[in-house]
Amino acid sequence: MTYAYLFKYIIIGDTGVGKSCLLLQFTDKRFQPVHDLTIGVEFGARMVNIDGKQIKLQIWDTAGQESFRSITRSYYRGAAGALLVYDITRRETFNHLTSWLEDARQHSSSNMVIMLIGNKSDLESRRDVKREEGEAFAREHGLIFMETSAKTACNVEEANGIKIGPQQCISTSVGPSASQRSSRDMGSDSGCC
Repeated sequence: MTYAYLFKYIIIGDTGVGKSCLLLQFTDKRFQPVHDLTIGVEFGARMVNIDGKQIKLQIWDTAGQESFRSITRSYYRGAAGALLVYDITRRETFNHLTSWLEDARQHSSSNMVIMLIGNKSDLESRRDVKREEGEAFAREHGLIFMETSAKTACNVEEANGIKIGPQQCISTSVGPSASQRSSRDMGSDSGCC
């Protein structure tokens, strides 16, 4: 199939934050609860139609283990964007974001767009990182912020730039409704995995 544009982006973050599950949900629209650890990188692609143009998205899912960091650095080259993912139920994955961000900025183009993703927000009862902490980190570092759920598919399309505006996925979320939020507040009230 022919396409007008090709965009490559990478998914980075610690092991077990749900990078591979986000990729699988976006490319195949399914969730796999048990997933092998990524060795090196995995690759996915999807064709999307935006404004009447066919666009091919290449998504590179990188291994989160420190031992693969040197291999995954080469995949930053040529990437238009990155999803920097942490697990909202594991504080240590949030604490490692600065290291991942420094790595991404050191090995990529200065115009690469980086979106901070708090994943597994369907596990609200086990939340260890407040939504406001993710928002503050994103604001401080000039990142876009959104919470997602690879399990429920909440905001997975949006995190990959396909739809405009985040979904409000859990009826118990606090704050203004989606219609009351501006686009710059993207994801601040979504509740998903």
